[in-house]
Amino acid sequence: MYYVDYHIHPGYSVDAEDVSLFAYCHRALQLGLKEICFTPHLEVDPARRHLDWFVRVDGCRYPMEHSYWLDKYFLELDQVKQQFKTAQLKIKAGIEVGFEKGYEKEIEKKLVNYPFDFVLGAVHCLEHKAISSASECEEYFASRSLTHVIKEYFTTLELAVKTGLFDCMAHFDLYRRFGEKYFGPQILEAHHGLIESVLTEMAKKRIGLELNTSGIRRGLTEFHPGGDILLLARENGINIFTIGSDAHQLKDLGDHVPRAVALLYKLKLPVHIFTARHPFEI
Repeated sequence: MYYVDYHIHPGYSVDAEDVSLFAYCHRALQLGLKEICFTPHLEVDPARRHLDWFVRVDGCRYPMEHSYWLDKYFLELDQVKQQFKTAQLKIKAGIEVGFEKGYEKEIEKKLVNYPFDFVLGAVHCLEHKAISSASECEEYFASRSLTHVIKEYFTTLELAVKTGLFDCMAHFDLYRRFGEKYFGPQILEAHHGLIESVLTEMAKKRIGLELNTSGIRRGLTEFHPGGDILLLARENGINIFTIGSDAHQLKDLGDHVPRAVALLYKLKLPVHIFTARHPFEI
């Protein structure tokens, strides 16, 4: 079986363990992965500059807006590709971009200047609060209704999709990560009536959908997105799917990937890899 992991945060992401690309590649071989794609964070919301606009290079924090770190990232990628050339491990250059309305040009400037294989889009923040953060989401969820949260999320997600900047959208129902605690099981059905237009737009633009395995690791009963959304994606014309562990620690690399592959195959949803931002079914 051709197992892949297309969502990995190496040491460049400051919210991740300070682990080199080499260490991840070595571990990937031990796990029997055939292909991996690194996806360090890129955030663009100036309201969160003091929180998010940093990367880690050689153990030190640097401002994310400077391109020095991307130069270093691609140099290190070239090095590990040479080091693992005979090991039959394919290594891809990716990035995970946190979308923020109004900053599309800033995102585009970063993407066009580097030879990415894969650009993963994500909505991590709503109204400048990180719903992906256990500490920040409490204030956000506690002061808003479920209807407000879900509408805000899918409105933002649809704007991200319509830009055409991204190859694939990450953890499609991220609001579930901590939202179930505040809203209960009704959050599992709240997407109906809002998600369909997003999926249709993705299908039209041939944007993929990620099956993100981190939900299980965080105590949820399903991956991101849940099975109902996967079926809706198929019904609305999505035919590009990727699998990612969203590893921020070396121990989480490849987490539940075989289970994710089995689920997609069961649903007859094709797993894809990317080269130079073009999808290929495996």
